[in-house]
Amino acid sequence: MIYIDRSLSQKLERTEARANADFVETRSRIEPESGAGWIEVCGAYAMFDGVESPLTQTFGLGIFEETTSEQLDEIEAFYRDREAPVFHEVSPLTDPSLMPLLNDRGYRPIELTTVMFREIGGFIDDRADRNPKLTTRIIEPDEVELWARTSADGWRPEHEALGEFMYNFGSISARCSGAYPYIAEAEGRAVATGMLFVYDDVCMLAGASTVPNGRRQGAQNALLNDRLKFAVQKGCKLALMGAAPGSQSQRNAQKNGFSVAYTRTKWQLTSD
Repeated sequence: MIYIDRSLSQKLERTEARANADFVETRSRIEPESGAGWIEVCGAYAMFDGVESPLTQTFGLGIFEETTSEQLDEIEAFYRDREAPVFHEVSPLTDPSLMPLLNDRGYRPIELTTVMFREIGGFIDDRADRNPKLTTRIIEPDEVELWARTSADGWRPEHEALGEFMYNFGSISARCSGAYPYIAEAEGRAVATGMLFVYDDVCMLAGASTVPNGRRQGAQNALLNDRLKFAVQKGCKLALMGAAPGSQSQRNAQKNGFSVAYTRTKWQLTSD
């Protein structure tokens, strides 16, 4: 039995932090002019991926050790030097001293994320109802453009600007060292994407997107099943996902055996 405690939160938060740091390092390698980079302070990873990037934030603050004012000074200076806003993704299992410290420094909560997990050791589920026309696979190195474009096309009909952002975002994430970009194909035509990040014995699932004419064919279920099977082969024991609280994504994850670990809060510095 896995207990929802600080030890579990450390494992989940560090995995997501490593995925973000991996992305930032990849951005820096591909686009050195971006100034992307990250630092570690008191166990927290502070990432900079650009002033407007959702990855410009910290993970793990206060979950590995008690955070001091001096440590927050260092993190805030890292962002101030880059003229970037300061955001912290904070687990509810963090040291209790962090909340009053953030309040005293002018932070306010702005966003919630449901963090979910499931044990996957010996995962077998091969989906008896799987659509026989669907296949999934990890893309080849020269298919990054295909993966990023398919991912973006899943967002574009409803959110044109977001679609273009997701294309640029996907072009970086598909090249990360810990990433395994999956694509689902229907009779050879790309219809959906899913990302798998693997770090030690924990994997993180992200990047779910399905093009409009490929929906309701079971593509995401197939991608979920095959990514988890591959993660087990890589030695993973836990799988991690994040979603907006009460969203369809959360419900889908729970239908597929994921349990809610906790709800994380994003804090923003509003005064300096």
